[in-house]
Amino acid sequence: MEKPLTHSSSLIKLKGVGPKVQEKLSKLGLNNIQDVLFHLPYRYEDRTQVIPVAALRHGQSCLIEVTVNHASIAFSRKGKSRRMLLVQVSDATGSLLLRFFYFNKQQQEKLVEGVKLRCFGDVRYGASSLEIVHPEYTLLNDTNNAEMENSLTPVYHTTDGVSQILLRRLSEQCLELLNNKSLLPDYLNESLLKLDDYYSLSDALKYVHRPPTGANVNQLFAAQHGSQLRLIFEELIAQHLSLQVLREKNRHKSASKLHSDNHLLFKFIKSLPFELTVAQQKVNQQILQDMESGIPMMRLLQGDVGSGKTVVAALACLKAIESGWQAAIMAPTEILAEQHFKNFTSWFEPLGIKVVWLSGQIKGKKRSQVLSQIIAGEAQVIVGTHALFQNDVEYKCLALAVTDEQHRFGVQQRMALAKKAKITIENESDTLAHQLIMTATPIPRSLAMTAYADLDYSVIDELPPGRKPITTVVIQQERREEILQRIHKACAEGKQAYWVCTLVEESETLQCQAAQDTAETLQKVLPDIKVGLIHGRLKSEEKEILMRDFKNGLTQLLVATTVIEVGVDVPNASLMIIENSERLGLSQLHQLRGRVGRGEQASHCVLMFKSPLTEHAKERLAIMRKTNSGFEISRKDLQLRGPGEVLGTRQTGLLQLRIADIVRDEYMLGDVKLASAKIMADSPEKVKALIDRWVGVAQQYVNIG
Repeated sequence: MEKPLTHSSSLIKLKGVGPKVQEKLSKLGLNNIQDVLFHLPYRYEDRTQVIPVAALRHGQSCLIEVTVNHASIAFSRKGKSRRMLLVQVSDATGSLLLRFFYFNKQQQEKLVEGVKLRCFGDVRYGASSLEIVHPEYTLLNDTNNAEMENSLTPVYHTTDGVSQILLRRLSEQCLELLNNKSLLPDYLNESLLKLDDYYSLSDALKYVHRPPTGANVNQLFAAQHGSQLRLIFEELIAQHLSLQVLREKNRHKSASKLHSDNHLLFKFIKSLPFELTVAQQKVNQQILQDMESGIPMMRLLQGDVGSGKTVVAALACLKAIESGWQAAIMAPTEILAEQHFKNFTSWFEPLGIKVVWLSGQIKGKKRSQVLSQIIAGEAQVIVGTHALFQNDVEYKCLALAVTDEQHRFGVQQRMALAKKAKITIENESDTLAHQLIMTATPIPRSLAMTAYADLDYSVIDELPPGRKPITTVVIQQERREEILQRIHKACAEGKQAYWVCTLVEESETLQCQAAQDTAETLQKVLPDIKVGLIHGRLKSEEKEILMRDFKNGLTQLLVATTVIEVGVDVPNASLMIIENSERLGLSQLHQLRGRVGRGEQASHCVLMFKSPLTEHAKERLAIMRKTNSGFEISRKDLQLRGPGEVLGTRQTGLLQLRIADIVRDEYMLGDVKLASAKIMADSPEKVKALIDRWVGVAQQYVNIG
């Protein structure tokens, strides 16, 4: 007798799933019945009612019933090779065009005058009327009058070889299995759910996958229906638990206890040409306490552009060095890593501290020499890129790992560096380096405490005294001549400027070519100004020479791609032009703008844009003009783009949420933390099950066994 299906049963047990289909489904993380049930729709289509053609609007997705008036073959303007099937259709209220770029002879023979169709698709403006490109359609006749859908149609995330139709069929089968009450364990009781409307897990899943006719569409699209809130709450709990488990795992590991008299630290502070801000001093005390505890420090240091995070990181490094250990500083790009190398070398060499540089570009004998210095302990501070945690890099006694621009790395990458401490403490097999994770992407506290729940949280919330706010102006591209005059005037006064080129294309080659063309044009129109060019395809040595010339004032105008977003610090540069600024997100614009305003003189940022602007682009540029506050900009950026993009999709793997949205659902986070704590205390056996259910593929980060 065949065993009844459970939530962990393989999808092979379902109708229509063979080994090949299963292989494709696994790419979506769908391996069992529970996976399908929790692969939730990200939007809905309303196919429950027919819309008259006269009522259609551009951008609308809708169902229509029409009659074919005539069909013809046409060729696209791009050449005779691209054929199109154009089908003119109408109902009693009006007409529109159905356009097919891909079609076969059988379709062409069936779509003839007089045939009745039921179509679904996205309406758009055409050359002379509204049209739908590649609608889904069914032929209707007197004997075949297809039944209308009785629920909103779910739309799921897919992958190659997995269609919406397949996912709907599978979800339909799995939803039927939910009639067996024991199929899917419900780990949250009603008392844990701080919600007005109680939905059992099964009822919530049925509603979200197949909202019935008459469902409040606006409520569903806003993710405010009771069934959605039930699932959102559970997902946030699972996400929070996964990071708490990771935190607890690391708290049970050991780290070097760093005890010293802080003599190097005080000597360094005295050598600085400025005083530490109150915020820097406060954060420094938190870090020193962590490093003296013997428990691995896992601290997120957040601060706006120019707030002085690097100096605080230097103080942490000095604590490790004067205790007889090594420190490593990892940055995502060579330019940022090189900037750190220069800063730390200039700060630490007078103190007799050896700083070395390691990146993927260093090969052969030079690399072997650096690796030897690291394992011998001769290198006390090691600065570099991803190269720092490669297999062939062994540290003698690594105690501190500093990761800059955390959102550019995944958790696995920073943990790989922290685990390099495992070989350093005798008789301790489970050791980690202390971790200081820095980000200049300001994140609202509630989001930071959720997205980085495995970390302690520090913030430098004040800028050094004397920093003047940057004046930002927004100018149309047509006023380019005015901008050129402004650059000429600034350079004639001994100031320096950046010109940032942006492209929609992802191709780095195209971006570099655009920057090169711009640099050549600017040099022609500004012949008495020395123009430099920096982009991602240059060799490290070339970048270093270019940046040195710019910092020393030999180059007055630096043309660059967005490679200068982080890590460039030239106090005399007081003017920045960002071309096609409408193409960039708020956080990136803010990071770029932060390259100026580092000296005592007034600084300006010019955001050039090309009309027409989308509403989002208008809003972004208006925000940039209105405020210099990274925290305010970040809040707006989160509203416009969502946490996945702002934090970086590789942040943890855990923020690839299925139905929850940390910004939208922020009001739940307090109750989520209380419920999570109660589950960990009263029902620890549910923790792994909840994480398995919701976090799934990101389990590798948690590794709770």
